[in-house]
Amino acid sequence: MTISFDKAFGIHQHALPARSRRAEVLAGNLANADTPGYKAQDMDFQAALQQAQSGQGFSLDRTHSRHFEVNLAPPGLVQFRVPNQPDTGDGNTVDVQTERNTYMENALQYQASLEFLNGKISGLLKAIKGDSM
Repeated sequence: MTISFDKAFGIHQHALPARSRRAEVLAGNLANADTPGYKAQDMDFQAALQQAQSGQGFSLDRTHSRHFEVNLAPPGLVQFRVPNQPDTGDGNTVDVQTERNTYMENALQYQASLEFLNGKISGLLKAIKGDSM
């Protein structure tokens, strides 16, 4: 009987890279909270997850074996966030409270996926080894 990792790990194996990319975008917002003219961005997580599951994305061809491999997120995933506060005059649309909350929520969901995968992997290892605790 073969083990299907796609069935065993479910959606969580695809959620981790999407959550990681979203964390980068949100951290960029926090880092640029005082940058005049910076526009806050966010990711459409559902679209990113669907594209990760289907294996879509862009990869640049390497012309030499020593070149770095570059994988780019498909366009349309990262979008500008609609500001929920009036412009303060410098054109920056980052609301630090919103960004912190969104970043923490994303981090908790990332951790939950890691815990789920860890439990699944532990269970598979026990089944393979035949351990009974």
